[in-house]
Amino acid sequence: MAEVLHRPNQAIAIPADGRLEVVTFTLGQEEYGIDIQRVQELRGYDTVTCIANAPAHIKGVVNLRGIIVPIIDMRIKFNLGEPRYDEFTVVIVLNIGGRVVGMVVDSVSDVITLGAEQIKPAPEMGSALDTDYIIGLGTLDTRMLILVDIDRLMSSEELGLIEQLAT
Repeated sequence: MAEVLHRPNQAIAIPADGRLEVVTFTLGQEEYGIDIQRVQELRGYDTVTCIANAPAHIKGVVNLRGIIVPIIDMRIKFNLGEPRYDEFTVVIVLNIGGRVVGMVVDSVSDVITLGAEQIKPAPEMGSALDTDYIIGLGTLDTRMLILVDIDRLMSSEELGLIEQLAT
């Protein structure tokens, strides 16, 4: 397993064949990508059970075949305006560190394979913008994908909260 370093103390693991498969999704006008190995399944958005006193981005929980799964709305998490739920809204069910979490996105586009040469370093934004969760930018023809380190985004502090909600 080779690694491509993008920033000090931050790397994205690229398989030995030099290709990374990502699931692409949209939030507003931007297109994002996450490692397909973290994705358990895709589901349409359904009603959630709200949890009192949870942060606004945690919409609630759903029962997924006997597993209580916290649902996080990424539009709210990223401050991208009022979320809307329609026939295109998707919940990406993730398996992160043995925990199952649902992430609400505007739509899922496709699965693409990026070669190491198509992954560019994430720009340094200083303290003006928290980009710790961005591992790079994927380029594919005229498309540019913001590649998200989903493990870092769902930080241990947040996952601890999610774990409490799910019990």
